[in-house]
Amino acid sequence: MGQMEGEPHFGQEAEERWHEISRRNARSVQTTVGWIFWDPGAVARYETLGLDSTVAGPLGYIASRGAPLAPAGAQAVIAAFGTISAAGIRLTFDLLTRPEAFRDFRDARDEAVEEGLRRHAPQIVAPLCETGPALWEVVDRLPLLGRPLFGATLAMPRPRSPLLAGWHAVNLLREWRGDTHWALVAAAGLTAPEASVLHNEWLRYDDDWLSRSRGHSADEIAEGWESLTRKGLAADGRVLPAGLRLRQRIEDLTDERTALPWRLLGEPAARAFATRFEPPCTLLLTRVDETAGVRYQPASRVRSRYEDGQA
Repeated sequence: MGQMEGEPHFGQEAEERWHEISRRNARSVQTTVGWIFWDPGAVARYETLGLDSTVAGPLGYIASRGAPLAPAGAQAVIAAFGTISAAGIRLTFDLLTRPEAFRDFRDARDEAVEEGLRRHAPQIVAPLCETGPALWEVVDRLPLLGRPLFGATLAMPRPRSPLLAGWHAVNLLREWRGDTHWALVAAAGLTAPEASVLHNEWLRYDDDWLSRSRGHSADEIAEGWESLTRKGLAADGRVLPAGLRLRQRIEDLTDERTALPWRLLGEPAARAFATRFEPPCTLLLTRVDETAGVRYQPASRVRSRYEDGQA
């Protein structure tokens, strides 16, 4: 992404500083939002709305997050959700049948968010309430081009609750980063199965765990491995260094090209975001460990960059 009109020019050292701020704050953004995906309070509400207990968690996540795009249909949500199972998204649409039903799941999730934040990470309440207005000013200035889920989510009604409004502002930062990331994945010529396989190996997870956790079938996973092998990015059931370098490059570019919100917020406030949000996010990540497992939400976890020769 090129320099925006009116945006100050930064030298190389300053650019690297902003990229690090972007990388660091992305973890707290992900954690502030992502813990709700597996929260029992949210899942119980999804069951009340009619989803069977065996699928309420993943399909409730699809319904609540996909609500802004639901009027455009399943294909639009599949396109926006990256590596999330297309079959799961289609099943969600088959079960809910009308876009208005997705709004009910979004409202149920928001109730669970406000209740859960106060219960599980009360230290995050003040930062969200106090930082929310400045974050809304930022998200209103972010470019929409190529970011459909962000744009659709931005158009949704804004909550009156200061806590929930702050959470939604953080969620918009997450969706803007997510849209940017998937654009980079697409530009690299990767399919959803390929991207999942690369991500799993880059995380050093085994047994195609990430692909399976996102609902990919055995056939889809096999397709991902086969196509990566044809491209020279994998061989004999292992991702080659070229594949890992590609995945690291996508991650680096994501950090670089999502520094804009933090620049707009300003460096003092961007650094204050880190110091204020990281401690309560530790509690929320512990909540993920308890409700889902320690491999879930890898974007919230500190990890080293891939370098050639690493195990």
